[in-house]
Amino acid sequence: MITLPAILPVRTVIPLARTQHASNRWRLGVGAVAVLGFAVSACSSGGADVPASSASTPAAVVPTATTASPASTAKQKAVDAYLGMWRDVAAVAITSDWRSPRLAEHATGDALSVLSRQLYADHYNGVVSKGAPVNSPVAQSVDSPYEPKTVVIRDCSDASTWLKYRADNGKPADDKPGGKHLIDAEVKLAVDGSWRVTRFAVERTGSC
Repeated sequence: MITLPAILPVRTVIPLARTQHASNRWRLGVGAVAVLGFAVSACSSGGADVPASSASTPAAVVPTATTASPASTAKQKAVDAYLGMWRDVAAVAITSDWRSPRLAEHATGDALSVLSRQLYADHYNGVVSKGAPVNSPVAQSVDSPYEPKTVVIRDCSDASTWLKYRADNGKPADDKPGGKHLIDAEVKLAVDGSWRVTRFAVERTGSC
C-alpha cells in the first residue's frame, strides 16, 4: 500500500465552498403509448352494406432519454480517472517502478509527485507492494454546473490486502496491518480533454 505521512500532510484541506452540487442520475423518458383505430361496419335498413369507417391511427410516442448534465458527466469522468490512478499505482507498486510513465496517465501535479516520491522511497528501501486497494469514491461537488473543470472526490479506501513486502525475500516489510483510509482528492480537466487527479490527502488507518 502507499503510505504518505512523511510526504503529504495527514489531511490536506480542499476548499469545498463555492461549488455546485449536481445529480449524476439519468432520467428516462416516458414510455410509449400507442392508440389504435378500430374499423366499424354496419348494415342499412334495406340490407345494403355500409362502407366501413375507420379512425385514423395516431403515431406512437417514441420514448427518449434525457441527456446527462455537464456536471454529471464530469463527475463520472473524474471518478473514472481517480479509480484509474489507483489501478496504475497498484500495478506499478508491484516492482516499485517510480519512473513508470503509467503513473502520469491519471495523475498530474502534486498527486503525481507524491506517488513518484513514495515509490522511489520503496525502491530505495527494497520494498514492493502486493495486492490492490478497494476504493469507494463519491464525487461530492463540481466547480460549475455548466462548464465543470474541477471535481472533489471523497473515498473510503480499503488497503487491508494491499501490503508491503521485502523485494529480496518476500517477507512482510513491517507488522503494520492494512485498513481503511479516508481520502480527499481533487480531479481536474486537462487541456487535452482528459481528467487527472491533481492532489489528494490520505488520512490515518481507521479514519473511515
